Amino acid sequence: MACSSASAALLSSTNPRSSSYISPKSSSNLSQTLSFSNSSSINFRSKSLRSALPVRASTSRRNGFVVKAGLPLVGNVAPDFEAEAVFDQEFIKVKLSDYIGKKYVILFFYPLDFTFVCPTEITAFSDRHAEFEKLNTEILGVSVDSVFSHLAWVQTDRKSGGLGDLNYPLVSDVTKSISKAFNVLIEDQGIALRGLFIIDKEGVIQHSTINNLAIGRSVDETMRTLQALQFVQENPDEVCPAGWKPGEKSMKPDPKLSKEYFAAV
Repeated sequence: MACSSASAALLSSTNPRSSSYISPKSSSNLSQTLSFSNSSSINFRSKSLRSALPVRASTSRRNGFVVKAGLPLVGNVAPDFEAEAVFDQEFIKVKLSDYIGKKYVILFFYPLDFTFVCPTEITAFSDRHAEFEKLNTEILGVSVDSVFSHLAWVQTDRKSGGLGDLNYPLVSDVTKSISKAFNVLIEDQGIALRGLFIIDKEGVIQHSTINNLAIGRSVDETMRTLQALQFVQENPDEVCPAGWKPGEKSMKPDPKLSKEYFAAV
């Protein structure tokens, strides 16, 4: 199959998604958020890539798969986890809550080791790790493979479809509990969709994207989104318009003051 594709007291492992929305500018700003019934599900068609809508699972699942839908993750505290990982060709323990108060985290899921699209994403993030490090951000990759599989893949040369040495850990989610907690697990296939989450230093998920299995992600857009998030957190009276990049004009979230931005574009 094509790689076919695929935090402390603040992170709660028993109730990973609180019912309160947390603003990207401060986790102390709370407002009401949307919620879905626990019985809801999202039906994806593998071939047609249908829109992700909260609907009942179809009685016919031919050529498709079903992912259970819970509460929205963005704006809520990220589910904590502790798991084995491979880094610098050694087995280590990674605990998400260890990054609280210290670093932002780019957490991305991919379907399987030794596949096709996945190594292009994993190595692309590794090659740009120094740039994320300058933004006080750690990267964590996750799949349902074992640490032994991760290690073997890291020890395989890139020209042979391997990863070579990586600048960040690959986490093993053999129990599939992490993928399930982040709502990216395709349960009937036992693998994860290509989910990516940006988690701030307070342990709050501020951004997420989920691609279907055959579609790779953009490191450039992940970087741009992270920079926009950090900007609005450092400048709480500003917001970032579409495609904003560092150095470009931002916007005041006010009916009158926003006109300054629109007049300049």
